[in-house]
Amino acid sequence: MNMKVKRWAIAKPITDEVDIALKEYDPIIRQILFNRGIATQLQAENFINAKLPPDTDPYNLLTMAEAVDRVLQGIENNESIAIYGDYDVDGVSATALLTQSLKLAGAQVESYIPDRFEEGYGLNPEAIKYLKDQGIQLVITVDCGIRALEEVDYANQLGLDMIITDHHRPGENIPEAVAVINPRQFNDPYPEKDLAGVGLAYKLVCALDKLNSHSNGKSVLPNPDNYLDFVALGTVADLAPLQGENRSLVRTGIIQMRNTNRPGLKALIGVSGQNRLRINSSSIGYILGPRLNAAGRLDNAKISLDLLLTESQFTAGVLAQKLENSNRERQRRMREQQQIAEQLMKKTDPDIPFIFVHGSEYDQGIIGLVASRLTEKYYKPSIVISQSEEISRGSCRSIPEFHITNALEECSDLLVRYGGHSAAAGFSIKNDQIQDLFYRMKVIAEKELDTSDLWETIQADIDLQLSDLNFELIEKLEHLQPTGRGNPPAQFASFAVRVLHSRTVGKEKQHLKLILSDGHITYDAIAFRQGYWQDVIPDFINIIYTFELNEYNGRSTLQLNIKDIKPGT
Repeated sequence: MNMKVKRWAIAKPITDEVDIALKEYDPIIRQILFNRGIATQLQAENFINAKLPPDTDPYNLLTMAEAVDRVLQGIENNESIAIYGDYDVDGVSATALLTQSLKLAGAQVESYIPDRFEEGYGLNPEAIKYLKDQGIQLVITVDCGIRALEEVDYANQLGLDMIITDHHRPGENIPEAVAVINPRQFNDPYPEKDLAGVGLAYKLVCALDKLNSHSNGKSVLPNPDNYLDFVALGTVADLAPLQGENRSLVRTGIIQMRNTNRPGLKALIGVSGQNRLRINSSSIGYILGPRLNAAGRLDNAKISLDLLLTESQFTAGVLAQKLENSNRERQRRMREQQQIAEQLMKKTDPDIPFIFVHGSEYDQGIIGLVASRLTEKYYKPSIVISQSEEISRGSCRSIPEFHITNALEECSDLLVRYGGHSAAAGFSIKNDQIQDLFYRMKVIAEKELDTSDLWETIQADIDLQLSDLNFELIEKLEHLQPTGRGNPPAQFASFAVRVLHSRTVGKEKQHLKLILSDGHITYDAIAFRQGYWQDVIPDFINIIYTFELNEYNGRSTLQLNIKDIKPGT
């Protein structure tokens, strides 16, 4: 077997006090709520109903009033406004949200998404000059710009006004823009610090709507809540924590997606083989999001933006199929490049507590996915660098024990540009600094990580018998949605389960299909990327899994989605 053994952690049983407080709920749901820090009936109601938390007025964000004034000035004076977004799903959905809402408000709006390969991430001087030459008078960034000090200064010199909306962590200094909307700024009072880029774009539209509603009783803007499907799309795909305000926005947004009239979303859902009425956060994270990201990874993200904005069913069908084809090509390249990276890793010291690979064979648009898969497989921070002639681009993924962006900050003198958060980051670097970066990161990682005690921990909410699982539990688990980062799907542990049958599936036989029984009931199970168990599977196994509805050919069945396997007795 080629995977590291994982530690299992079964949650402590619910206390008697909380058990009584949550007595209105099923015992299994009580335990899951307790595991998520919910201890009172009121907390449970707020969570189950995904209630919007207090103090979410958009004007609690620093400089929101200045941003609104400048946007309204632009609309009233018929100025040309550009929405400048990132090329990932968060950036594209935020660009679509602001572009569409401001156009409906009567603004002269254009959208601009930089080319990943020609321009790289974020603002760049060439794009700013281009927009100025095109007659743009105001640029609103979404999902980027918080560290673009020089670029904003350049825009100011050209007489181009800038509004920055970005959820990434600021540097020591803030750009000298007309307004900077980012709840992570020092002294920003907004309580929800984890809004995605599309969430902040939504808050800007909410602020515009609120001001107009209060000033004349009638808003010039469409209802901001009409765009919560875009908010759900970008928030989930960007792995923003699904707690607090995000949880509320995404819950409503997913309901909108299930009933959407947007031709682009309909076509995307259809081409990916999903049941529109059963779209959830997993559908976004694993099915829809990767397809929207595929365009920016292989070519240009404008295809994804055009898909979200189109009002033509024919155009939507064509663009959705292009994304489907791009996604298949993305999967093929990712498999190839992961294999290249793993071959190179065999030549390196296995005791080094992080993975560092570089070369011209790695695609800039794929390196983040390769790094993610390596970290998932080997439970080490991973850095994958796509080398170009002079300036190369790197992508990082990490584990909870190692804050990757803090590590990059310690090496900032070697980097042209960098940014990210604790679990993921990106950077640009001159080729002659790559080896120095390796040695510096090696020192940092060896100081913070102990490879002899570096084991992924997998959590289970409760120990159950398979016979405890049924359709009624599936319905109750739906109340926990949306699940994802910050609110993981409920995971269960079952011990000494008999293996009645097993076989490998998938193009490369990488997955494992099983039929399992506890002596009372039998269930089908799938264990993704665990096909290596097939030759050594014992008669009895212990498993940690999620419990889900599997739909195939119009038939719904219950299934275990196995996250980890250990030999049972």
